[in-house]
Amino acid sequence: VQLQAYGGGLVQVGGSLRLSCVASGGPFSAIAMGWFRQAPGKEREFVAAISRTGASTYYLNSVEGRFAISRDNAENTAYLQMNNLKPEDTAVYYCAATNNWITTRATDFGFWGQGTLVTVSS
Repeated sequence: VQLQAYGGGLVQVGGSLRLSCVASGGPFSAIAMGWFRQAPGKEREFVAAISRTGASTYYLNSVEGRFAISRDNAENTAYLQMNNLKPEDTAVYYCAATNNWITTRATDFGFWGQGTLVTVSS
């Protein structure tokens, strides 16, 4: 499975962005999807995950209520809608895929996209 992430950019505090992750090379409905991020000087952290059907989602506590993960299996695409962005959301965001049902552990994800930079200015 190959993953291509899009949608990063520069946004002001309180603004919104939507990240997209397009998958190819395998049945999209057979993989759970996740988003992770890595800020400068920090370790990569889990942000959100969604199950194969979209019925289950998990979020990092600090983004719950502001971010929403979704997927369109017909379009082989996962999304991360980010609202009310804060400076601490600044990071490179990576999408990832796993053959597991749903998980929040980075080590469970076998496929990774290239990352897209999100910068939130104050």
